[in-house]
Amino acid sequence: MGAPPRGKGGHVTFSRGRRETQEERADRQWSELLQELRVAQTGVQILFGFLLAVVFQSRFEELGNTDRTIYVITVMLGSATAAALIGPVSYHRLLTGRRMKPETVIWASRMTVLGLVLLFCTMCSALLLILRVALHNQLALWLVGAMALWFLACWFVFPVWALARGSAARAERDDDDEDESEDSPGARAS
Repeated sequence: MGAPPRGKGGHVTFSRGRRETQEERADRQWSELLQELRVAQTGVQILFGFLLAVVFQSRFEELGNTDRTIYVITVMLGSATAAALIGPVSYHRLLTGRRMKPETVIWASRMTVLGLVLLFCTMCSALLLILRVALHNQLALWLVGAMALWFLACWFVFPVWALARGSAARAERDDDDEDESEDSPGARAS
Protein backbone atom coordinates (compact mmCIF):
# COMPACT_ATOMS: atom_id res chain seq x y z
CA MET A 1 0.00 0.00 0.00
CA GLY A 2 1.64 3.21 -1.20
CA ALA A 3 1.38 6.78 -0.04
CA PRO A 4 -1.99 8.49 -0.49
CA PRO A 5 -2.37 10.60 -3.66
CA ARG A 6 -1.21 14.17 -3.33
CA GLY A 7 -2.89 17.12 -4.98
CA LYS A 8 -1.72 20.70 -5.40
CA GLY A 9 0.45 22.03 -2.60
CA GLY A 10 1.22 18.58 -1.19
CA HIS A 11 -2.33 18.16 0.16
CA VAL A 12 -3.62 14.65 0.55
CA THR A 13 -7.05 14.17 -1.00
CA PHE A 14 -9.19 11.57 0.74
CA SER A 15 -12.22 9.82 -0.74
CA ARG A 16 -14.59 12.04 1.22
CA GLY A 17 -13.20 15.10 -0.53
CA ARG A 18 -11.28 16.56 2.42
CA ARG A 19 -8.00 18.11 1.38
CA GLU A 20 -5.45 18.32 4.16
CA THR A 21 -1.81 17.62 4.80
CA GLN A 22 -0.79 14.79 7.09
CA GLU A 23 -0.09 17.34 9.83
CA GLU A 24 -3.48 19.04 9.37
CA ARG A 25 -5.19 15.67 9.52
CA ALA A 26 -3.28 14.76 12.70
CA ASP A 27 -4.26 18.11 14.29
CA ARG A 28 -7.93 17.52 13.45
CA GLN A 29 -7.86 13.95 14.71
CA TRP A 30 -6.10 15.03 17.91
CA SER A 31 -8.80 17.66 18.59
CA GLU A 32 -11.53 15.09 18.00
CA LEU A 33 -9.79 12.59 20.28
CA LEU A 34 -9.49 15.19 23.05
CA GLN A 35 -13.24 15.80 22.93
CA GLU A 36 -13.88 12.06 23.22
CA LEU A 37 -11.45 11.76 26.10
CA ARG A 38 -13.13 14.60 27.99
CA VAL A 39 -16.43 12.69 27.96
CA ALA A 40 -14.86 9.38 28.97
CA GLN A 41 -12.60 10.87 31.64
CA THR A 42 -15.48 12.62 33.36
CA GLY A 43 -17.38 9.36 33.68
CA VAL A 44 -14.31 7.51 34.90
CA GLN A 45 -13.53 10.17 37.50
CA ILE A 46 -17.07 10.05 38.90
CA LEU A 47 -17.08 6.25 38.99
CA PHE A 48 -13.61 6.08 40.51
CA GLY A 49 -14.52 8.66 43.18
CA PHE A 50 -17.54 6.57 44.09
CA LEU A 51 -15.38 3.45 44.32
CA LEU A 52 -12.83 5.14 46.56
CA ALA A 53 -15.56 6.38 48.93
CA VAL A 54 -17.20 2.95 49.31
CA VAL A 55 -14.48 1.54 51.54
CA PHE A 56 -15.07 4.32 54.10
CA GLN A 57 -18.79 3.55 54.49
CA SER A 58 -19.86 1.73 57.65
CA ARG A 59 -21.71 -0.93 55.66
CA PHE A 60 -18.46 -1.94 53.92
CA GLU A 61 -17.55 -4.02 57.00
CA GLU A 62 -20.65 -6.18 56.36
CA LEU A 63 -19.43 -7.30 52.93
CA GLY A 64 -18.44 -10.93 52.57
CA ASN A 65 -15.17 -12.12 51.08
CA THR A 66 -16.59 -12.47 47.57
CA ASP A 67 -17.97 -8.93 47.56
CA ARG A 68 -14.70 -7.55 48.96
CA THR A 69 -12.81 -9.35 46.19
CA ILE A 70 -15.16 -7.89 43.59
CA TYR A 71 -14.61 -4.47 45.15
CA VAL A 72 -10.80 -4.77 45.00
CA ILE A 73 -10.95 -5.95 41.38
CA THR A 74 -13.28 -3.07 40.53
CA VAL A 75 -10.96 -0.49 42.13
CA MET A 76 -7.98 -1.93 40.27
CA LEU A 77 -9.90 -1.89 36.99
CA GLY A 78 -10.96 1.70 37.69
CA SER A 79 -7.33 2.68 38.29
CA ALA A 80 -6.22 1.00 35.06
CA THR A 81 -9.05 2.72 33.19
CA ALA A 82 -8.06 6.14 34.52
CA ALA A 83 -4.43 5.50 33.54
CA ALA A 84 -5.35 4.46 30.01
CA LEU A 85 -7.69 7.40 29.44
CA ILE A 86 -5.35 9.99 30.95
CA GLY A 87 -2.31 8.44 29.24
CA PRO A 88 -2.89 10.12 25.85
CA VAL A 89 -2.53 13.55 27.49
CA SER A 90 0.84 12.58 28.97
CA TYR A 91 1.90 11.00 25.70
CA HIS A 92 1.06 14.21 23.83
CA ARG A 93 2.75 16.42 26.40
CA LEU A 94 6.01 14.43 26.29
CA LEU A 95 6.11 14.35 22.48
CA THR A 96 4.95 17.92 21.76
CA GLY A 97 7.30 19.78 19.46
CA ARG A 98 9.05 16.67 18.18
CA ARG A 99 7.07 16.52 14.91
CA MET A 100 5.43 13.24 15.89
CA LYS A 101 1.77 14.26 15.97
CA PRO A 102 0.57 11.56 13.50
CA GLU A 103 2.27 8.86 15.59
CA THR A 104 0.95 10.46 18.78
CA VAL A 105 -2.60 10.32 17.41
CA ILE A 106 -2.22 6.63 16.52
CA TRP A 107 -0.90 5.64 19.95
CA ALA A 108 -3.33 7.89 21.81
CA SER A 109 -6.20 6.32 19.86
CA ARG A 110 -5.01 2.86 20.81
CA MET A 111 -4.75 3.86 24.47
CA THR A 112 -8.27 5.30 24.28
CA VAL A 113 -9.68 2.05 22.89
CA LEU A 114 -7.87 0.15 25.65
CA GLY A 115 -9.36 2.61 28.15
CA LEU A 116 -12.85 1.95 26.79
CA VAL A 117 -12.36 -1.81 27.12
CA LEU A 118 -11.16 -1.32 30.70
CA LEU A 119 -14.10 1.01 31.37
CA PHE A 120 -16.44 -1.71 30.13
CA CYS A 121 -14.86 -4.16 32.60
CA THR A 122 -14.98 -1.58 35.41
CA MET A 123 -18.66 -0.81 34.79
CA CYS A 124 -19.59 -4.49 34.74
CA SER A 125 -17.61 -5.17 37.91
CA ALA A 126 -19.12 -2.16 39.72
CA LEU A 127 -22.61 -3.21 38.65
CA LEU A 128 -21.98 -6.72 39.89
CA LEU A 129 -20.89 -5.46 43.29
CA ILE A 130 -23.82 -3.06 43.66
CA LEU A 131 -26.44 -5.54 42.46
CA ARG A 132 -25.07 -8.37 44.63
CA VAL A 133 -25.35 -6.13 47.69
CA ALA A 134 -28.80 -4.87 46.69
CA LEU A 135 -30.40 -8.13 45.54
CA HIS A 136 -28.56 -10.94 47.38
CA ASN A 137 -29.41 -13.43 44.61
CA GLN A 138 -28.52 -14.73 41.15
CA LEU A 139 -30.63 -12.07 39.45
CA ALA A 140 -27.63 -9.77 39.86
CA LEU A 141 -25.60 -11.87 37.41
CA TRP A 142 -28.39 -11.85 34.84
CA LEU A 143 -28.82 -8.09 35.11
CA VAL A 144 -25.08 -7.49 34.79
CA GLY A 145 -24.99 -9.82 31.78
CA ALA A 146 -27.82 -7.90 30.13
CA MET A 147 -26.12 -4.56 30.78
CA ALA A 148 -22.79 -5.94 29.53
CA LEU A 149 -24.47 -6.87 26.26
CA TRP A 150 -26.00 -3.39 26.05
CA PHE A 151 -22.60 -1.74 26.69
CA LEU A 152 -21.00 -3.94 24.03
CA ALA A 153 -23.75 -3.05 21.56
CA CYS A 154 -23.54 0.71 22.21
CA TRP A 155 -19.77 1.00 22.43
CA PHE A 156 -18.54 -1.54 19.89
CA VAL A 157 -21.22 -3.36 17.85
CA PHE A 158 -23.13 -0.30 16.60
CA PRO A 159 -19.95 1.57 15.51
CA VAL A 160 -18.58 -1.54 13.75
CA TRP A 161 -21.96 -2.05 12.07
CA ALA A 162 -22.00 1.59 10.92
CA LEU A 163 -18.44 1.20 9.63
CA ALA A 164 -19.36 -1.92 7.67
CA ARG A 165 -22.45 -0.25 6.20
CA GLY A 166 -20.45 2.84 5.30
CA SER A 167 -17.74 0.75 3.65
CA ALA A 168 -20.31 -1.21 1.66
CA ALA A 169 -22.09 1.96 0.54
CA ARG A 170 -18.78 3.60 -0.40
CA ALA A 171 -17.74 0.53 -2.42
CA GLU A 172 -21.10 0.57 -4.21
CA ARG A 173 -20.69 4.29 -5.03
CA ASP A 174 -17.16 3.66 -6.30
CA ASP A 175 -18.47 0.85 -8.54
CA ASP A 176 -21.19 3.16 -9.87
CA ASP A 177 -18.60 5.89 -10.55
CA GLU A 178 -16.42 3.41 -12.48
CA ASP A 179 -19.43 2.26 -14.51
CA GLU A 180 -20.32 5.89 -15.36
CA SER A 181 -16.76 6.73 -16.40
CA GLU A 182 -16.65 3.67 -18.70
CA ASP A 183 -19.89 4.82 -20.34
CA SER A 184 -18.68 8.39 -20.92
CA PRO A 185 -17.70 9.43 -24.49
CA GLY A 186 -14.09 10.15 -23.45
CA ALA A 187 -13.67 6.62 -22.13
CA ARG A 188 -14.78 5.08 -25.47
CA ALA A 189 -12.34 7.18 -27.46
CA SER A 190 -9.30 5.88 -25.58
